[in-house]
Amino acid sequence: MHPADFWKNFGLGEELSIAGAFTYNGLRRFYELRKLDQPDEVFEVLYNLAVGIERLLKIAVVLLEHAEDEDQAALEQSLITHNHLDLLHRIRCHAAINLAGPHNEFLALLATFYRSHRYDRFSISSITSPGKDRDALCRYFSKQLDMELPTPDSLFGTPNEARHKKFLQKVVNKICRELYDLIQSQAGQLNLGTHELRHGSKAETIFLGEADIPAENVLWKELLLFFMNTKSTSGYLEFLRSIPPLDFDPELVGDYLDCFQSDAAKALASDELKHLYEELEEKGKRTRLVEVIGSPGAYFHEDEDEEEEPR
Repeated sequence: MHPADFWKNFGLGEELSIAGAFTYNGLRRFYELRKLDQPDEVFEVLYNLAVGIERLLKIAVVLLEHAEDEDQAALEQSLITHNHLDLLHRIRCHAAINLAGPHNEFLALLATFYRSHRYDRFSISSITSPGKDRDALCRYFSKQLDMELPTPDSLFGTPNEARHKKFLQKVVNKICRELYDLIQSQAGQLNLGTHELRHGSKAETIFLGEADIPAENVLWKELLLFFMNTKSTSGYLEFLRSIPPLDFDPELVGDYLDCFQSDAAKALASDELKHLYEELEEKGKRTRLVEVIGSPGAYFHEDEDEEEEPR
């Protein structure tokens, strides 16, 4: 394979997986947010989405612009940019891409965040206008959803409502799907496999499954109900049933369930877990047992009752 084709096939293929992982992480983190007030949480969302979508745009640019007789160094130098809209403009010079106002404005928000807001707090001038990234995101929702959001200093903060999550998911999925479809089409014309995705990867979820985070959360809830109610048995299930539960507080079931979908909830429950472990007489033994749960190599022998054949 020619070096340029090898680069576009494998190097950019790896970049596609990376772009998908960053983008999925950003959407997932946004879904977990209870409020839009904490700078570190908003930063995490915007940073992941900005990096993921920027890399996706650059893959499309390379597949559309690269040619053997062009200046390779100049092309690579031109990719050292964090302007999402400029990258989109370069793509539109070669191919049609169906993105409208809400998508373009979100790309502009990501570009501004990545170029300036992400380093803004390293400047002393930031004390006069804190929370620029948070404010930019709230202004975006206010405009697109035609709603007024509470100010950061309001008594109850700014709740991250279901309509925010649904709208952002829709916008990000549309951007990613348009770009992925273009990459897939261009890769096909170049007889490359750049668009191929590893099964079960975050990139596959984003580019082919539309990253339906609420639907993903149904899975752990249904599995929880299965484990609680199944009367079936297996070596694995018998192993799980053989480990006595810790003495968690039944009145806090709602808080415990929140651990499956919230990092903040996990942090609070972890303090209680630490206390319960300190009271164990054989903490090491329990730790070893618990570590087996979910281990890919775990195997549990099952006794099968063999019926004796009549003589």
